[in-house]
Amino acid sequence: MHFFPILATLRRHRTTALLIVLEIALTCAIVCNALFLIGDRLARMDRPSGLVEDELLRIRLTGIGTKADDKAVTVQDLAALRAIPGVKFVADTNMVPFGGSSWNSGISTIPDDPNGNSAGIYMGSQDLVETLGVQLIAGRDFTPEEYVEDARGTAPVPSIIITRAIADRLFPGKSAVGQKVYVTGKEPQTIVGVIEQIARPNDTRAGVDLAGFSVILPILLPYTMGGNYLLRVEPSRRTDALAAVDAVLNKVDPNRIILDRQTFEEVRKDHFKADRAMAYLLTGVSLALLIITAFGVVGLASFWVRQRTRQIGVRRALGATRGDILRYFQLENLILTTAGIIVGMALAYAINLWLMQKYQVPRLSAVFLPAGALLLWLLGQVAVFGPAMRASAIPPAIATRTV
Repeated sequence: MHFFPILATLRRHRTTALLIVLEIALTCAIVCNALFLIGDRLARMDRPSGLVEDELLRIRLTGIGTKADDKAVTVQDLAALRAIPGVKFVADTNMVPFGGSSWNSGISTIPDDPNGNSAGIYMGSQDLVETLGVQLIAGRDFTPEEYVEDARGTAPVPSIIITRAIADRLFPGKSAVGQKVYVTGKEPQTIVGVIEQIARPNDTRAGVDLAGFSVILPILLPYTMGGNYLLRVEPSRRTDALAAVDAVLNKVDPNRIILDRQTFEEVRKDHFKADRAMAYLLTGVSLALLIITAFGVVGLASFWVRQRTRQIGVRRALGATRGDILRYFQLENLILTTAGIIVGMALAYAINLWLMQKYQVPRLSAVFLPAGALLLWLLGQVAVFGPAMRASAIPPAIATRTV
């Protein structure tokens, strides 16, 4: 019942009303995009690795060097680490999920395919699959005879283990086990196993369709390069096992530098440090904008209450209840907020299109628009409640005292 009188009042104060609408529109546009980007960052940070993360320790060290006994040193390292109490499996590997550096190659059903899908390439010692704890959903693990020792990538590799994502892409609707693919060398590899998932080290930089594209090859690492030792440990003994690593490795060969000793939770935390910082920054910006907008609504409503003191007193004298006055200001705020949200939604899509072109962010999901609108509607009603309550408390007698 107050709708048309409110519109008439807003037309008389169109400049002030327009400023509030624009403030709400800008807040809506930025907050909707910020919520979307925060959600995207949180989804990245929560991306599954496919590993038994609560059991894994990662040791990163410098290379052994070109010594005559470099292979023997690596073998001794693995045996010594395996002897640590609580350690179930140990393996060396060229890379780990979310571990930074990434080895990649094309994978296709035809040789030298220029359009082959990019896949992360995992390789390492014979206990790698057991150490990672990846879930084998079809086929089998490598046999000892299938492992090759090849530092230059020229030796024929007989077999391969792929992820479900690759199997579904290359062999939809049929079993991938026993199929031939080309990953390394001129000869094809036979798929002997399919695992559920193993993330790529730089999964966040991969396209959505290729994020789960990884393979494991039975290639033993060059012993001179150093790299990563992975330990699969009983969860309750990880701290003790991690503390014992330095002494164990230095006993084998003290002439190396141990660069990192980490639980896998720490590996994940380090990898997503920038995403976490961005999420905190966007949250701070959103909260600041919402607070500024709330103060703007409070200031406008308070100003209008002072301007309309006599008008409110007259309405009270004519029979308007405190509830009528309260609802009047709440509806007025709802009209302004709704107008700002409508403009803000269009602006939100425009900002998102610009971000897509400049920074390759994903397209804004429509679900964040009603979420942002609901947030601003609630904010507006909360912000106007105080001034509206003061307006409703104005007594009818003020109509005769105010000049």
